[in-house]
Amino acid sequence: MTSILRLLSGGAAQALVTALREPFAASHGIDVQGGFGAVGAMRDKLLAGEACDVLVLTQALIEQLTAQGHVVAGSAAPLGVVKTGVAVKAGEAAPDVASAAALKAALQRAPGIYFPDPEKATAGIHFMKVLNTLGIAEEVKARIRTFANGAAAMHAMSQAGEAGVIGCTQVTEILYAPGVQLVALLPKEFELATVYTAAVCEKSAQREAAQAFVQLLASDGSAQLRRRCGFEG
Repeated sequence: MTSILRLLSGGAAQALVTALREPFAASHGIDVQGGFGAVGAMRDKLLAGEACDVLVLTQALIEQLTAQGHVVAGSAAPLGVVKTGVAVKAGEAAPDVASAAALKAALQRAPGIYFPDPEKATAGIHFMKVLNTLGIAEEVKARIRTFANGAAAMHAMSQAGEAGVIGCTQVTEILYAPGVQLVALLPKEFELATVYTAAVCEKSAQREAAQAFVQLLASDGSAQLRRRCGFEG
């Protein structure tokens, strides 16, 4: 019977983890089963006692959880930087979002604005700040569509019955989602670049296997895959 390695991960790493599951199972005889979502929600699941061997969260959260004794000290490995971008449905014309003024105008025209949880998701928290900074949060409030994570937001946007909707989430989630396409990164003044890190959970009963999977995620051999999935650096 195949052993199971349990993972809690931010949605930014879903494509990477999914691509490496089969190679890891073939070499170690262990199936990686993951839960993906907003990093804040994944942290909350860990703290609530959900079984976990490997965590993939923002570097800041991994450092915090290590200090609190929830992550094995010295087990963390950075996967790279993930930036946040703007998306539209596949096949639609890409709006100009190169400047704050252009992004504001595009959002004002959009019949729907899709992004992840503005309280627990890295990109969602940031994009809500962008809307407030642009001074249009109230104006577009009725057209905002938020979801538990970026993957869910992009899926919903791809299924939207109206044309011209716009989404914002981390590039890794846009590239992984069918039916949507990346337009561009957020304008420079709104750039969000987040370092994601993998680490071993303190309560893991399979620390050796967990560390092996962390090392695979961050290895030189997986570098090209990480780039294809949207990680930089």
